[in-house]
Order: sequence, then C-alpha cells, then structure tokens
Amino acid sequence: MSHHLDSPLARQDPRLDITDLFVFRGERGTVFISNHSHSLAGEDIPRGFQPEGMYEFKIDGDGDAVEDLTFRFTFGERGEDGVQSYELRRLVGSDAGDPSASGTVVARGRSEQSVDVEGGSRAWVGKASDPFFIDPDVLKAAGSAFQNGTALDLSHWDSAEAKNLFAGHTVYSIVLEVPDGELLPITQEGNIGVWALTSLATDSGGWGPINRAGLPMIHPLFAQLNDSLGNHLNTNKPADDLHLHGSTIADMVAAVVSAYGTAENPEAYARVFVDRLFPNMLPYGIGTQASYGFASWNGRTLTDNTPDVMLTLACNHPIAQGISKDSVATPVSRKFPYVPPTPPGSV
Repeated sequence: MSHHLDSPLARQDPRLDITDLFVFRGERGTVFISNHSHSLAGEDIPRGFQPEGMYEFKIDGDGDAVEDLTFRFTFGERGEDGVQSYELRRLVGSDAGDPSASGTVVARGRSEQSVDVEGGSRAWVGKASDPFFIDPDVLKAAGSAFQNGTALDLSHWDSAEAKNLFAGHTVYSIVLEVPDGELLPITQEGNIGVWALTSLATDSGGWGPINRAGLPMIHPLFAQLNDSLGNHLNTNKPADDLHLHGSTIADMVAAVVSAYGTAENPEAYARVFVDRLFPNMLPYGIGTQASYGFASWNGRTLTDNTPDVMLTLACNHPIAQGISKDSVATPVSRKFPYVPPTPPGSV
C-alpha cells in the first residue's frame, strides 16, 4: 500500500483515490503514471474514473513547491462496456495552480486506447494490474508502530512466508509520456518535483481536493490509523507541508526511532527525515534513469521496493518485507504504456 484507500475522503469514492504515483524515463520521454480505483474497494461500487472529477499531474520546475505545469485529465461517463472518453489539458504558469483555469486542450481519447499528442507526447488510460507490492502483516505492523510510538511488532511474522497483499488486483491507470524538450524549459538544471492530485466538483461550482500523492508510503506509515491526519495531508499544497505537518510527523518518527534505540538523538534524526520528506513531491532529474532507493530519491519506477526503503528510513532500522517485484501477478513492461493492461472480466 503506497496510498491505497488512504483517507476517509478517498474511501468515499475510490475512483478519486490515488494508489500510487510513478515518474521515470520512458522510451522517448518522461513518464508520469497515477493509479486509481483499486479492486480491493470491491466490484459492487462504481469503477473507472469519476466523471465529475479532475485528475492532474502537477510539476514544479524551480524548487518552490508550486506547480509551474499541470496536465489535467477529465472523463466522461463510463459506458456499459467500461469505456470512458477523456480530455487532456495543459496548463502553464499561474493557470497551472488554478482549478478553474481552462488551459489548452491537447488531446481527446478513449480508455484502453493509446493517443498521440501533437508535439510528441502520448497517453493511455485503462485498467491494469497493480504493480505495487507489500506484505499485509508488515503493513499492519507499520501502521500500529507509528500510531503508538513503538517498534514494529513482527514477532509472529516469518519473512519466508511473506506474500503480496495486492497480487492479482487491478487499478485504473493514467499514463502520460512527455518529451524532455517540453519539460526542460520550466526547470532549473533539469530537475522537477511531481505530485498527483484528484479533485471533485462542488455544488458551489468550484473544486475540492480529495487526494494528493507525491512520495510513496506517506499515508500507510503515518495516517493508516489516523483518519484526521489522512484527510489533512490531502487538503493543502506541498509548499505548506512542512509548516502544517512537520511537527506531527517528526514526533511520530522520533518515537519509533527511540523505541529501536538506533539514534543518540531521535528528535534530531526525525527532523532531518522530515526535512527530506516535505514538501511532499517526487523529485526527478529529466532524462535520467529513475531509482527510489536509500541513498537518493530520483523518480520512481514501477518495480522499486519503496516499502523497504521508506520503512527502513523512517524507523532508522533495517526492515525487509521479504517480497520483491517478482510477487506481482503480471510483470510490467519496458514498452508504452508500461503498466500491464488487464483483460475484460479480471478482478
């Protein structure tokens, strides 16, 4: 679980839940992928994409944690065959952060079909096998530890019997590949910070934020058992993360690190960790090979073991969940759309 069904607002309509965000080097540009509408939420609820919602990739190019470029997807009603039409808009400058701005329509398409965009971008939207992997016992232990300020209780867990909670499950993916030449002009030295945002139309004619995702594992670690924090983490912009949430998260990290006894000053360790965590954006160097690891966070591939990385760093203690990318039901691809599309009738 990176952000699967992470907050009360997202659980009310899982179509607006962001389970994961990925950014990496593709065949011909930078790839942005957000996953939604997890099959764990059940088959007796609406699936696909919310036709009254907005799905956005937000890109900061100058390091101020404010979006300079936004790619916005909006969807039509889902047909009986499961297909949805969509529209892709590009918004730049001050419009990038304005939910009421129109931007420029750059593509229209239908789910399950690839669409080429003028200028070299391409998009794909559809149902895919979930590439994320985590052991359910480790997940549960992590939520309890950070809620209660203890070490992870894995005393009855055997890594040799670890399993992937999400094996065989599906998500609805939005895949966008953008040429580097379109992104570089907004950057300083080719570096960007990325987050995904879903919003829902309000009765008053505006838009209300529902779910925001940047770095992986934020909600499973810190808000799995804290619905109030889960909602609060979704409602502000990244630039306000440290001010609004830094002390809360630092206290949680310090308590767990203290329980492990791995730092002379757990509070100081926690402050350094939180300064790395916030603002909650996924950093990436355009044109580079992505890797989300212990030493650095540079984008995130579909196969990175982010639970091991984030658990170990947040606890200041080695945590290995005992599974890898090989635990997913369907391997990801090196070719567009990179996620593995699922056949009709799958879970």
